[in-house]
Amino acid sequence: MPVVDVFDLNNEKVGSIELADSVFAAEVNEALLYEAVRHHLACRRRGTAKTKSRWEVSGSGKKLWRQKGTGRARMGSIRSPLWRHGGTVHGPQPRDYSYRLPKKMLLGALRSALTAKLRDGELKVVRAFALNDHKTRNVRAALERLEARQKVLIVDNNRENRNLELGSRNLPGVKLVSSIEVNVYDLLDAKAVLMSEEAAKKLSEALAK
Repeated sequence: MPVVDVFDLNNEKVGSIELADSVFAAEVNEALLYEAVRHHLACRRRGTAKTKSRWEVSGSGKKLWRQKGTGRARMGSIRSPLWRHGGTVHGPQPRDYSYRLPKKMLLGALRSALTAKLRDGELKVVRAFALNDHKTRNVRAALERLEARQKVLIVDNNRENRNLELGSRNLPGVKLVSSIEVNVYDLLDAKAVLMSEEAAKKLSEALAK
């Protein structure tokens, strides 16, 4: 089992923790990571693009001229797609781009992402995010001490940690989630993953095969 050092908010080692091999030392499957990211982006896609058909554009429905005898091509409506300001044929309509990905694939991709982050030295376990207040500058200072200066993903299981929630929400590039909300896209997108000791234990137990 991989043994990971545990740090406090001053970036000082205060202990270590054993994590499951099947979660933090699994085989990194790049194909699964690709499918998980593609699935996440598809589910997040809004799909609100829409054009108006001939029945939705504004304009009179009166026949412009009689069918025969004018020498002109027959025309039934000013809203015809053949005319300027007319309707659009086969244009995009609102749709749902989401699809279902098998649970085993999602869990396998999550194990691969956690393993890759730990392998690359981009995952750090913190004893607890115990802050004295909710000031943003204190959270920023703690992140700088932990050497997390770019895109940061904070994983904490304590839903009552109001100081961390308020202090981190205004920091650009910092995202706070609980262990049950962790997904492959956020893990791969972050340059540094800070995980509380409790959250690391939860993930190690929940994702262990």
